Amino acid sequence: MATRPIDLSRVRVLVTNDDGIAAPGLKLLETILAPLAKEVWVVAPEVEQSATSHSLTLRRPLRIRKIAPRRYAVDGTPTDSVLLAVTEVMQDRPPGLVISGVNRGGNLGEDVTYSGTVAAAMEGTLLGVPSIAVSQVYLDGHPVKWATAEKWLGRILKRLTGAAWPAGVLMNVNLPDVAARKVTGIEITRQGQRKIGSDIARGTDPRGEPYYWIGAQRREEPYRRGTDLEAIRRGAVSVTPLTMDLTHGPTLNRLRGAFR
Repeated sequence: MATRPIDLSRVRVLVTNDDGIAAPGLKLLETILAPLAKEVWVVAPEVEQSATSHSLTLRRPLRIRKIAPRRYAVDGTPTDSVLLAVTEVMQDRPPGLVISGVNRGGNLGEDVTYSGTVAAAMEGTLLGVPSIAVSQVYLDGHPVKWATAEKWLGRILKRLTGAAWPAGVLMNVNLPDVAARKVTGIEITRQGQRKIGSDIARGTDPRGEPYYWIGAQRREEPYRRGTDLEAIRRGAVSVTPLTMDLTHGPTLNRLRGAFR
């Protein structure tokens, strides 16, 4: 069943991230949404939680710290933050939309399985709230082009919320590492494929024990046309619908036949 288009001017929007409550991308997202949404609520991790994926904190209690009206920090993961926002902080009237970001760095290809940013949108989706993850791609060692997100994100959100998408689907938006004026457009893409962890550093700590440090380098496939990776490389905004149902349909049907 498809969701209805969302009128931002009439809904509460929950904003969260995985970079932490003090992250510049979170503040930017608040600023962009302020003139568009009826209410903007922020419930985000107290500290950075990058690459925590869709993890819940189960072995210790969680605390919510009120910073200001409609602004809260949670000493847990992005998933914890969304869950507590919907069930506790905003329980009187849950949000009509969850937006996670703006992440400092892209969430492309296999990143979506590791990303706390995408996981927060996954949690919103599981709770029945339409959800969007937003990331600004940048090159290590170079300034983040926040102005690109500032220029383009408002129009992207208006177009996305004006469309209806099925329950169980979330939107993954990535903005390219180019100046705002050089963005080539907005493209609807599929998830690309690559793998992080091809540059593991090995060393010995001061006590003589070996250690291993997983780096950020990725082993990437040739960029295939129509993928998020390829669109970003050409300077386009990538919008990818992701599904919470991980079942592979063709294999499901083939196995049903094999087990008759």
